[in-house]
Amino acid sequence: MKKVYSNVILSLILVVTSAAIYTLQLIQFNSPRDTVFYFLQDMAFLPLQVAIVTIVLGRILKSREKRERLKKINMAISAFFSEVGTSIIIKIVKFNIMLENLQSDLDINGKWTKRDFQRAIRLIKNYDFSIDYQVCSLQELKILLLEKRDFLLKMLENPNLLEHDTFTDMLWSVFHLTDELIARDSMIDLPETDLNHLAVDAQRAFSTLIVQWINHMEHLKSDYPYLFSLEVRRNPFNNKNSVVIRQ
Repeated sequence: MKKVYSNVILSLILVVTSAAIYTLQLIQFNSPRDTVFYFLQDMAFLPLQVAIVTIVLGRILKSREKRERLKKINMAISAFFSEVGTSIIIKIVKFNIMLENLQSDLDINGKWTKRDFQRAIRLIKNYDFSIDYQVCSLQELKILLLEKRDFLLKMLENPNLLEHDTFTDMLWSVFHLTDELIARDSMIDLPETDLNHLAVDAQRAFSTLIVQWINHMEHLKSDYPYLFSLEVRRNPFNNKNSVVIRQ
């Protein structure tokens, strides 16, 4: 309400100022015909001014706003993988009995092109995540997700991420898996039916998580090469990597 009142006051001041200037012009030069002529000329140009401001300038501002919003989204995604995402992927190694089939296909490096990233995403979307039900692996994942549950909640509350549907869906799938594991007091002696249920939740979370990780790596390669270099050196799908640079 206060903002609307301020805008009304400002508009009145501008109208009064304009009328005063036109009055001064009439008094000073005593030429109503010229004054009306230039007034109409200004009015004729007004639609063009509105078009320039609202369309051209509006698009520029909207594009800048979109870039800033995407930057905030990518910062949040980077924080997610630094805090918990990469750690969850490392746990996947203990769950997937066919992980060796992925290692060469996800050995991301500086030579990767857009086509390589797209190929890797297609591979993951069609990949059969065969889950190995080891109690120790389930318990380790449960502990990790329990520790990071508050962080996942904060990520879900981030308004910037609401516009990133695929990442939000991934967060929900990981959060659901977290709740499923936490809801069970023990991972020991779970019936086969329950293990199958957990497998579906895990497969959903793992698939969407790795797809987002690939997208994140592509973004880093394009915009932040120094961050990309670190993530390549600690790629969870290459157990020969080391963060220490030796050559």
